[in-house]
Amino acid sequence: MGNTTPLSIIILAAGKGTRMKSLKAKVLHPVFGAPMVHHVLDAANGLQAACTIVIVGHQKEEVIAALPQYDITPVTQEEQLGTGHAVLIAEDSVPVDVETVMVLCGDTPLIQPDTLIEMYNKHTESGAVLTVMTTMLDNPKNYGRILSDANQRVLGIVEEKDASSEQKKISEINAGIYCVERKFLFQALKQVGTDNSQGEVYLTDIVAIAVHQDLLVEKYIAPRSGDVLGVNSRVELAQADRELQKRRNEAVMMEGVTLQLPETITISNDSTVGGDSLIEKGVTITNSCTVGEQCLIRQGVILRNCQVGNNVMVGAYSVLEDVTIADDTAVAPYSTSITAD
Repeated sequence: MGNTTPLSIIILAAGKGTRMKSLKAKVLHPVFGAPMVHHVLDAANGLQAACTIVIVGHQKEEVIAALPQYDITPVTQEEQLGTGHAVLIAEDSVPVDVETVMVLCGDTPLIQPDTLIEMYNKHTESGAVLTVMTTMLDNPKNYGRILSDANQRVLGIVEEKDASSEQKKISEINAGIYCVERKFLFQALKQVGTDNSQGEVYLTDIVAIAVHQDLLVEKYIAPRSGDVLGVNSRVELAQADRELQKRRNEAVMMEGVTLQLPETITISNDSTVGGDSLIEKGVTITNSCTVGEQCLIRQGVILRNCQVGNNVMVGAYSVLEDVTIADDTAVAPYSTSITAD
């Protein structure tokens, strides 16, 4: 990535997530084996930012405690007064030499590194003061709509709750990801009022402020609309989990592994499977497993933290944990423990 200007990232992770109907902070709900905010942080790692700030609020201690492996600066939003307020309180935590700030949401676990890098590069090359990520949805309900002129230049963003019936017909939505020049960002946020149905400081209002000041506003249209959608319910949580499982399985198959009924198979990101192995349906391989080459893992097997050699057959419905299996070994079906040299 062409790191043309120092970059800071702000990740919004303070919300409660009422539609999840949960006592747990929304960003801590697991998606494909990790809290959803981990997936956002992993995607952001590709940007090599000077600083990554996570805005915490609801269950802040638990959220911070869930991020020990990440180099982050937590900033607490004591009152949930809107996304604009959340970004504004991070002003003093952004290093003074940073020119550009990227704002991300902690509840978008499907966002991919290449999307963020492409957006950032487009922003820096365009000379825009603000670039907003958008995408097109057949059903844009619950998302802010992008208001554009006849030339498709961005005029503003209207939240669903404040949109007119005509505006609600717009299919281009705000993905909630922004690249903004630091100086403009914090100056604009100090001008944003709370005259809306929520009585909150909307981050989206900075778009209209930039347009009003005749500053260049660009949009980056995300090529895969599913990647930018937020998780707001248990149904969307399951959809996100399924998509990450699909991506992982496709990557494994591209490395020369055969998966039978891949939608029934889980292989964690921290596990590996060697080439020419065959994984039958209903198999789960997690917790840093290594499976060698030319293995046959029969239906319904569960492996956790196992080191499996080459040319190994694991019989159907075996459940093995913390086990090492030597090359050229056959494990009987329904095995629940094994000690092998």
